[in-house]
Amino acid sequence: MFKNFLKGMVMGLANIIPGVSGGTLAVSMGIYDKLIHCLTHLFREFKESIRFVLPIILGMIVALAGLSFVITPAFEHFPLQTNGLFIGLIVGGLPLMFRKVKGSRIRIGHGIVFLIFFAIVIGMAMLGDTEGKAADLSFGLVNVLKLFGVGVIASATMVIPGVSGSMMLLVMGYYNPIVATIKEFVEALVHFNMQEILRCCGIMIPMGIGVIVGIFAIAKVIEIIFEKFPVYAYYAIIGLILASPIAILMASELGVITVLSVITSLVTFAVGFVVAMKLGE
Repeated sequence: MFKNFLKGMVMGLANIIPGVSGGTLAVSMGIYDKLIHCLTHLFREFKESIRFVLPIILGMIVALAGLSFVITPAFEHFPLQTNGLFIGLIVGGLPLMFRKVKGSRIRIGHGIVFLIFFAIVIGMAMLGDTEGKAADLSFGLVNVLKLFGVGVIASATMVIPGVSGSMMLLVMGYYNPIVATIKEFVEALVHFNMQEILRCCGIMIPMGIGVIVGIFAIAKVIEIIFEKFPVYAYYAIIGLILASPIAILMASELGVITVLSVITSLVTFAVGFVVAMKLGE
């Protein structure tokens, strides 16, 4: 259970960062198939599904609430090393994916699927800096409905490996306002500022409901794909994983690159790679 809590923290942390996919890290840590199964069979296999999913959700909440204060300065002061860590976490899942397709005959369709999903991730990265004016989060019926819709879209992309939900929020203009709201909510809880807590809840609750709806909707579609076309699905994920490091570097400000920063980033990459492999065992 504690191991799943740690995996949830890794996924939650990934979902804060534009260009990093929580779904890809779920694949890297070997929990993606089981997670999709539990989501689509939640009521039919309630106890077993809750036992598996709950620690992951709690880990994601802790990461989103607590590590959102850490990740920004980490990228600000150590951009290359922090990116190296996440690239290592992602690439560490490749051995598991290659085992999934081992022994299967490689077809032209597999290569086409690989290239399509590789291109999708790179395309998302190229759109990553198109955020315009920050979205209006003032309370009102129209904004509540918008937040619900944004939650559906963002959560659906969070579940799909290789597609960054936070990148989608960035493109739609909601990333910075939502991250700021999470920080403000935590600070309001610490100081027990009820007015600020209620204001933040007015933003987070409709979006949270949208997130739940989006996750369950897309999970069923993904389950069907894995049941009917498993090898194609795994080649698509390999394409997503291999494109993700390129997309992360394209979407990131790497600061001044020195020999020391390159060496330390290789160390953080190795740490991330090992962690992903160990969590995937």
